[in-house]
Amino acid sequence: MKYAVVSGGGSGIGEIVLKRLQSQGYNVICIDLKNADITADLSTPEGRSIAVSETLEACGHKIDRLVLAAGLGGHLKDGALVARVNYFGAVALLDGFKNALAETHGRCVVIGSNSSQMRIDPNSPIVDALLEGDENKAMGVIGDAPATGVYGNSKHALTRAVRRRAAEWGHAGISINVIAPGPTQTAMLQGVIDDPVISKSLDMIPIPKKRFGTAEEMADIIEFLLSDTADYMQGSVIYVDGGTDAQLRPDAF
Repeated sequence: MKYAVVSGGGSGIGEIVLKRLQSQGYNVICIDLKNADITADLSTPEGRSIAVSETLEACGHKIDRLVLAAGLGGHLKDGALVARVNYFGAVALLDGFKNALAETHGRCVVIGSNSSQMRIDPNSPIVDALLEGDENKAMGVIGDAPATGVYGNSKHALTRAVRRRAAEWGHAGISINVIAPGPTQTAMLQGVIDDPVISKSLDMIPIPKKRFGTAEEMADIIEFLLSDTADYMQGSVIYVDGGTDAQLRPDAF
């Protein structure tokens, strides 16, 4: 039996990916706060431990496909909570499931964000603290900063965490890549649109394609990255943002 695991599979992009994996014959295990096979709060060490241990028990310590879609948006007030879920929650699942993926030479896709390179200082105290892996120290650095100032940093650090693991995981036979979506029509984006202040920042993001992406389009790329066709891709960061990153950073890639 083939097993797939999707964090954040109860809604948004994760839910669509989950349904596609089910249609391909995978026994899919959903990790989320609700509408899930395994209910776990990825903002806490205890919740992450539950997610890893219960998932491994359910799949017999063998995972063929892993998609980390769980995440919180920049419209929230609590920046520390966003960092706990977006960075520490994701990294805990990555490391917790590595051996199970190695058993099957599995494939993993992590959802990052095109905001990970938008006005982000790669040497910022927040990024450095997250990459050090000391959660208490990171929370001290973040303090009471709102998510608007933490979201991009959390996704930047997460993307680098994936890149740092790419060589070792490749040696173990595991494919791992990142998709970096632009604004995508999900409940998270709607939360940004509904905020009278933060929505103004959204209006300032240039999108050459002149529209938001859809969750189905993001699922299309994730499905590709999970397929055998993408076997030679390793540690890649795929921007699916209507051209925003290319417009903002035409000479960087």
